[in-house]
Amino acid sequence: MPTFLSGGTGTPKLLAGAAEIFDPAETTVVANTGDDVELGGVLVSPDLDTVLFDRGGVLDREFWWGIEGDTHETHDELDSLAERAGLDSGPRYLDAEAQTAGRDVARWRRFSGAREFMTIGDRDRAVHLLRTSLLDEGKSLTEVTRTLADAFDLDLTLLPMSDDPVATLIHASRSDADRANGDAVSHAADRSEAAHSASGDTASDASHGDARGTGDEVMHFQEFWVDRRADVDVAAVEFRGADEAEPTDAVREALREPVIVGPSNPVTSLGPLLALDGVREALRETPVVAVSPFVEDEVFSGPADDLMRATGREPSTAGVAEAYDFADAFVLDTEDGTALDRPVVRTDTRMDDDADAARVARACADALEAVDG
Repeated sequence: MPTFLSGGTGTPKLLAGAAEIFDPAETTVVANTGDDVELGGVLVSPDLDTVLFDRGGVLDREFWWGIEGDTHETHDELDSLAERAGLDSGPRYLDAEAQTAGRDVARWRRFSGAREFMTIGDRDRAVHLLRTSLLDEGKSLTEVTRTLADAFDLDLTLLPMSDDPVATLIHASRSDADRANGDAVSHAADRSEAAHSASGDTASDASHGDARGTGDEVMHFQEFWVDRRADVDVAAVEFRGADEAEPTDAVREALREPVIVGPSNPVTSLGPLLALDGVREALRETPVVAVSPFVEDEVFSGPADDLMRATGREPSTAGVAEAYDFADAFVLDTEDGTALDRPVVRTDTRMDDDADAARVARACADALEAVDG
């Protein structure tokens, strides 16, 4: 007790202060893996690594990404070589056949390293190399994550949401992308649609609709967020592979404990996990407290408002409550007057440091007590 559902930076920030309230030895974190990408042959798991690095005391907290003080010589040299070789800039997806060939855990999210659109530090890259090498040796992502957690001396249990691949894909309006990127977009769209057809999966967005046949450009979430800076008109969000992926036995066990859903993006940070078979049902059977990432209709950070709007949800605390129909209680900001049909604990939910995080974690504990009481 408890289990935190984590993605992005909202929940890791909450975890930074939660140790004062919840015993880390009895705390489990289930992290989103829908953001994972294979870049230049190594598997990058951003949401696992944010928790891994922060609890390991090495996270670059200015960016909440990567290792503090890391060097980037390999990344810079790759970029320099590609420039001198005349290679086009921007994300370079491997072709449709390569997306589903070889290592199963990397399906539908494979990029060439010829143009790294994500900045990977040298020490950071060593983590990804070890992760990928252990996967190649036949270990599961859960087993590899446990090995890395031991290496970073984590004081809590960190679990990937699944050992199966799920890729968060953004469907962007073709007209919007055409204006921004010209003819290159049409090629990318054709390539993405071919990969989609080859996968044989149903497109699942946050409202369980079908995004196929829209004529939109399809891109991985990391291209949307890192390369495009979220500057696209989002038409839908798809969790490719979610229909076939399964939560692990360890995740199922963790979901039997009281659950805290941190103030992460409800669509792309929590959506992939919630799309897995049986997860929503499990959450309805256990006490759940959720922290809103909004203050009424104002989001604290990130693209949650645009993504919720694109998936048919009101971008507000009320919309989060509708999306989290399994939640028994909410933690809201003191300035958030949203009336909900469930218990509410209010506090200042902005988290600029660990003391702020401890305050919000204490509110989560109070909300759990209200549910249990």
